[in-house]
Amino acid sequence: MNNRFIILGTGNALVTRCYNTCFILQNDGHNLLVDAGGGNGILRQMEDAGISFADIHDMFVTHAHTDHILGVIWVIRKVISLQTKGKYEGLFHLYSHEKVLRLLDMMCKEMLTPKFYARIGDTVLMHEVTDGDRFRAAEMDIQCFDILSTKEKQYGFTALTSDGQRVACLGDEPFNEHDRAYVEGADWLLSEAFCLYDDRDRFKPYEKHHSTALDTGRLAAQLGVKNLIIYHTEDKTLSTRKEKYTLEAAKAFKGCIYVPYDLEVIPF
Repeated sequence: MNNRFIILGTGNALVTRCYNTCFILQNDGHNLLVDAGGGNGILRQMEDAGISFADIHDMFVTHAHTDHILGVIWVIRKVISLQTKGKYEGLFHLYSHEKVLRLLDMMCKEMLTPKFYARIGDTVLMHEVTDGDRFRAAEMDIQCFDILSTKEKQYGFTALTSDGQRVACLGDEPFNEHDRAYVEGADWLLSEAFCLYDDRDRFKPYEKHHSTALDTGRLAAQLGVKNLIIYHTEDKTLSTRKEKYTLEAAKAFKGCIYVPYDLEVIPF
């Protein structure tokens, strides 16, 4: 089975040394794009990853923060451009909650040409999902859930791959017990870690409603997952991030830990 995480970006909102967190979940050759970062850098990341937008037919957007939603406009524009040139087969499906879709529709109406905007609802379809909804995308059974953020309405999801592996994405905020039933025992857990616990006084993750690598390791152990992917980090320690975040998370979690760089591919 050809399953891969293609990590397009790993950084938090204000990074300059890497791209904002977004990734492709590839299931037996089918692609689910999750978020798109904060700008047209998504075009470069996709190009450098060797992935054509013509091969992206499904997208999930977690929430409306700038570092996740603004790149979506560029994705939509690129897809429509390919469609108008006859270089894109089929429809493009985008899944998210009401606020994200409302903002995207407004931005598309104001920022795209009337000809391009006319494609919204025609060849570019936006699907509203609510807490607990299930849908099918990239040949996977997906269930989304509200993470009950106190900052911005945000959804995570679980995805069941074609070979039966369960992937859980928590978004970019700390875990909420409301979602335990969705993610407990997952084969793969994607979770934010703003910084090292040892660097908490420097980066102040808790004041920003984020976690540390140690917190994320403890969470993975509590949830009984098999593999942990850590992302949405600061970018001031990139040269040591992989080693130090892994070591800190491993103090609490004995499964496999991945702290990827931008454009890293994790097969599974």
